[in-house]
Amino acid sequence: MTGPSDPQHTDRPDGGPLQGLRVVEVGQLLAGPFCGQLLGDLGADVVKIEDPGRGDPLRQWGRQRPKDQSLWWSIVGRNKKSVTVNLREPEGQDIARQLVAGADVLVENFRPGTLERWGLGYDTLRELNPGLIMVRVSGFGQDGPYAARPGYGAIGEAMGGLRYVVGDPTTPPSRMGISIGDTLAAMFATIGALAALRERDVSGRGQVVDSAIYEAVLGVMESLVPEWQLTGYQRERTGAVLPNIAPSNVYPTRDGTWVLIAANQDTVFARLAAAMGRPELATDERYATHVARGERQAELDDLVAGFTATLGADELEELLIEHSVPVGKIFRPVEMLADPHFAARGSITQVPHPVLGEVQMQNVFPRLSRTTGTVRWPGPELGQHTEEVLAEVGIDGAQLATLRERGLV
Repeated sequence: MTGPSDPQHTDRPDGGPLQGLRVVEVGQLLAGPFCGQLLGDLGADVVKIEDPGRGDPLRQWGRQRPKDQSLWWSIVGRNKKSVTVNLREPEGQDIARQLVAGADVLVENFRPGTLERWGLGYDTLRELNPGLIMVRVSGFGQDGPYAARPGYGAIGEAMGGLRYVVGDPTTPPSRMGISIGDTLAAMFATIGALAALRERDVSGRGQVVDSAIYEAVLGVMESLVPEWQLTGYQRERTGAVLPNIAPSNVYPTRDGTWVLIAANQDTVFARLAAAMGRPELATDERYATHVARGERQAELDDLVAGFTATLGADELEELLIEHSVPVGKIFRPVEMLADPHFAARGSITQVPHPVLGEVQMQNVFPRLSRTTGTVRWPGPELGQHTEEVLAEVGIDGAQLATLRERGLV
């Protein structure tokens, strides 16, 4: 049995800053597995335990499934080793304990209490591995009156305050086009894992990282709470703008596309006015200050839109860049794949897939100057690494065959 950060785990020369770190992931869908993806992107050796025969439900997700392959899984499962173990059976639980005994981090996102029922709670596992960091991602956290409730990302987005302020004021609360609650919880979980690992360097002891989806959403809600508590101000849905921040909006172009312009600072607005051929706007008392522009936000947006609609998107972008005005086109994948800045920085990488050929996906972020992470492989086949990983804990071929016959791996 190897211990945390054992040299046995440092076998990849291109591993990234977390090379040598062993992570065991027992979560499913997105909130826990995205944390595992982030750790794997940065070089950790991530062993994902999946249910035999079914695997992570994310393997079946996606609006488009070319050749019956989940594109979601190709990303969220990347850089992970897939091991099938039936955690609902005592023998499977024993295998999981053997794997965790040699790990640095365990990531899970089952409903609180599930791992305890399986004999895999933190109090049990830390007896085997005192330095273990257990990352627990859930809807409502590990304690409190709501802890046992089922908690999906959408519920956390609603309770954390995001849904109420997203969308047009004439419509019901909207959702983002992505699972932002899950990914925010995963990002906070990753930060917690790295902080706990740093503390372990000092104390030698592990601990639990408790990342709740609703709290992760709440954590990015800026001054929402004290605005209400101290002034009674309730933020409302405002569509494409922030109230009193002007001009900062999406504006139409002559060729039917939209461009975002952010020129709400005094000096930047002066440069926009010059680009518009209306330099006098910068000294007009109606628009000369941040407060004045905010009070006339709709009026000013109409004025800017009247100007942008006379130019094509490329022409408008070039003009505003010349005047040092922050401007950006509204990108879709087709624009991302053609953009020279994306290409120069390698923001999108190309990954060989055994079924789909070359798959283009977002690269590893953030990048580090010496030891940046890489996408080493896409989401693996179910159980692809079972034999390899279980051999590390002493399970030979004959034992593995028996376990497979019994449906345990």
